[in-house]
Amino acid sequence: MKIDKKLIKELVDYLNEFNLTELEYGQSDTKIKVSKKKSDTLTTNEITQLTTEKKKTDLFKGVKITSPIVGTAYLAPQTDGKKFIEVGKKIKKGDTVMIVEAMKTMNHVPSPVDGIVKEICVEDGQPVEFAQVLALLE
Repeated sequence: MKIDKKLIKELVDYLNEFNLTELEYGQSDTKIKVSKKKSDTLTTNEITQLTTEKKKTDLFKGVKITSPIVGTAYLAPQTDGKKFIEVGKKIKKGDTVMIVEAMKTMNHVPSPVDGIVKEICVEDGQPVEFAQVLALLE
């Protein structure tokens, strides 16, 4: 079997042009798969943003509500529904702050104390890590 270097080069160019990590091409009994490793390094802008967010929450003196699990954060019980919390809203201990969905299970995150919502630190539908700050209360 003769390797078509021109075809492989063309497929690699498509990876770069369309920002893909993997591409597969097949014709009759020939199958070519090209892939590239996604970089694990962060850009300077991403590092600055993460550092700024961490400093902001580290300096906060109120109550930090954190994610109990890795999952996806939702600010309302349904799409276009009323949000559980809003900045400036008073909430009571036990009120649902948001939902973190993991493996199709909706986990309600309760407020640990009475307080006023100072900041919501995540966007609706954003992936979150364990112990990531979700909201700040005064």
